[in-house]
Amino acid sequence: MMAYNGGGGGKRLCSGLDLDVERSNGNNYNMAGEPRRKRELPARPNHILLYTIINPAYPITVDVIHTISTPHGQVQRIVVFKKNGVQAMVEFESVESATRAKEALHGCDIYSGCCTLKIEYAKPERLNVFKNDQDSWDYTYMDFGSGGPPPPGMMKDRHGPPPPHHPRDGRGYGPEGYGGEGFVPPPPMHHPPMPPQNQGGPPQQGAVMMVYGLDPSTANADRLFNLCCLYGNVVRIKFLKTKEGTAMVQMGDAVSVERCVQNLNNVTVGDYTLTLAFSKQAYLSEVMNPYPLPDKSPSFKDYVSNKNNRFLTPASIHKNRIQPPSKVVHFFNTPPDVSEEQLLGVFADYGVAPPHTISKFPLKSERSSSGLMEFQNISQSVMAIMACNHATIQHPGAKFPFVMKLCFSSSRQIGQGKGQGGGKSRDGSQGPGQGPDAGPRQGQNNGVEHDYY
Repeated sequence: MMAYNGGGGGKRLCSGLDLDVERSNGNNYNMAGEPRRKRELPARPNHILLYTIINPAYPITVDVIHTISTPHGQVQRIVVFKKNGVQAMVEFESVESATRAKEALHGCDIYSGCCTLKIEYAKPERLNVFKNDQDSWDYTYMDFGSGGPPPPGMMKDRHGPPPPHHPRDGRGYGPEGYGGEGFVPPPPMHHPPMPPQNQGGPPQQGAVMMVYGLDPSTANADRLFNLCCLYGNVVRIKFLKTKEGTAMVQMGDAVSVERCVQNLNNVTVGDYTLTLAFSKQAYLSEVMNPYPLPDKSPSFKDYVSNKNNRFLTPASIHKNRIQPPSKVVHFFNTPPDVSEEQLLGVFADYGVAPPHTISKFPLKSERSSSGLMEFQNISQSVMAIMACNHATIQHPGAKFPFVMKLCFSSSRQIGQGKGQGGGKSRDGSQGPGQGPDAGPRQGQNNGVEHDYY
């Protein structure tokens, strides 16, 4: 158990160790006269600190750690890791800078009511950083050529005003969190900032939804992600052990939850009907030991860094098309010479009904292919997206397999809408481009522009 002290300049962490020290009688023997086990000596002062983030309601990246650390001294390297919860190692230029940071930040909240810092001296003498990205950064060597973001702390597009460079009371950042009431913490995912609500408080209410009516025998976190990612960034998914077929999903913002509810509520999937609703919970806490689902997959997964989220950049947001479920599905990012048999094999491998009609768009480049698939009904198309979205397709000429991406199409059947390039379907019916509204832009109006990925 841990308790927080609200007095003074900031929250202070009180653990059982403090009480144990006070009870010690100052020698190496206990009350029965038996030798005590030697206490581990506290780590000696070092220029590298270990940050442990308690209740990490927001994603913790090198940018966040850099922002709160630089007021106390020059930061050389940062490494964020999640082996035991969320932790980070910060290498300062000197022991003096590290000591200042430790004294100022230990026990304080990065954001109000969450992301509490426990800071200790670390043992390593130097941090090894192999690439600059959101989980590691070497500020002494800027040109890693990793294609990552600009150096943390130097980003121009921040969510809300930057935090102040000086604590308000000279001792941490106060019980209201880093920056106090004037600081709006960034949203959990990288997307256009929403109008600030509850400034300086915990994560915005409404970013978590309840999903009822999932098939307990087949549903898992990845399948639910494959469906929800069509409507916004997915942060975390947690299945409830006490409510079979029920899960909680934390999206990047309330708008994404609203899209999911509007488009997926009351949709039939096999023998089940989905029910979606806003949750009263503000965010999902990390589950360290999730129970296994029937397919042995974990009942909790974090998707903050998942590259299959489709609303990560302004460019990808612009190219997404929000569509309700349809029996016509748009596929893209498949091998340029993918055959109908290969595509049908994917659905067979995952044990879901295959489409009865497949039509490829004429190739716009030699990098990948795209097209449309039509299923017998919406129930089958939803099951297909849940199971096969982001399935891999091997290609002999590629170093890595292609990750097939699926989304619902604006067409209600193949051959309708602004079709591009036609062809015969498996049963001989007309393909896209042969309907009355045929035109040159079919591929850019079915969920995601097929040349994006």
